[in-house]
Amino acid sequence: MSTLTMPQPIAVIGAGLAGLSCAQALLQEGHTVHVFDKSRGPSGRMSTRRAEDEHGPWQCDHGAQYFTARDAAFRSEVARWQQAGVAAQWDAQLASFDGNVWTTPHTPLERFVGTPRMTSPAAWLVQGLAPVGERAHTQWQTTVQRLERCPDGWAITSAEHGLHAQRYSAVLLAVPAPQVVPLLTEVAPAGAAVAGSARMRGSWAVMLRYAAPVVLPWDGAFINTGPLRWVARDSSKPGRAGPETWLLHASAEWSEAHIEDSAGSVTAALLAAFAVLGGPSPLVATAHRWRYADTEPALTLGCWWDGAARLGMCGDWLNGGKVEGAWLSGQALARQATPT
Repeated sequence: MSTLTMPQPIAVIGAGLAGLSCAQALLQEGHTVHVFDKSRGPSGRMSTRRAEDEHGPWQCDHGAQYFTARDAAFRSEVARWQQAGVAAQWDAQLASFDGNVWTTPHTPLERFVGTPRMTSPAAWLVQGLAPVGERAHTQWQTTVQRLERCPDGWAITSAEHGLHAQRYSAVLLAVPAPQVVPLLTEVAPAGAAVAGSARMRGSWAVMLRYAAPVVLPWDGAFINTGPLRWVARDSSKPGRAGPETWLLHASAEWSEAHIEDSAGSVTAALLAAFAVLGGPSPLVATAHRWRYADTEPALTLGCWWDGAARLGMCGDWLNGGKVEGAWLSGQALARQATPT
């Protein structure tokens, strides 16, 4: 059988939750799927930093802090994660500060986290690809730089491996909008225009380690003044072990204004803001810059699909933002890419 008549796999670029959700749905429909990601493993912004320093091993979620589940299909998926032990409800003591007054937010929201770390649901989804055998393939540390339509299907060129020999029946992009634009400008200008219309913002995160529990009356706080927007006792999340860790997230506005600043100056500024809230000096502080953290405003297309070219896009930036939006976007694109 020639390569022109053999069933060709579908390429999914990006192994965050949107890409993995899309790959999962495609595999359930019987397709062969190849997942590529430039990182060493899955999860995208559902990330956890794990390291060891002179004070010992530690971990801290430094991307998405929690997620909610309003949609029935996503609630069912989260229930599967809970049953597998890779997610749990986080019953955090929350507070809000406007610069003058502390209040307690009263919302009925259930907040979930990955367990024992935020990366766990994505890692579990990748493990679920293994039983599918030859129909599922993952390739890490592969930065896709070019897409080309050839007579025998879509060709992929990556920075690490050059032109890949495999051809694909469709290419589905599950990466931040700014990374989509150069890939689609020549082969799908309409898709590049959609991605170009999404304004993605950066975010600085600072992870803190302590030798003893920090005495503050809340586990997470929404800060509506100064450079900070979110502060959390990361070690209060279910399934965590190890030392006391805290996470400081700067506001999108402050982060954008300081996106090229040094990690040292950002750390100093956010620690000073935390000290005003009563936070003590940590043993160690580690900063991380998210170049593409959120979209303001997020698009509401759900996903994007060009049936003639067999190119598509999914991601939280296309579906209202948030973890739930990412998963639903991947499901929606898989339905579009699967002929009925």
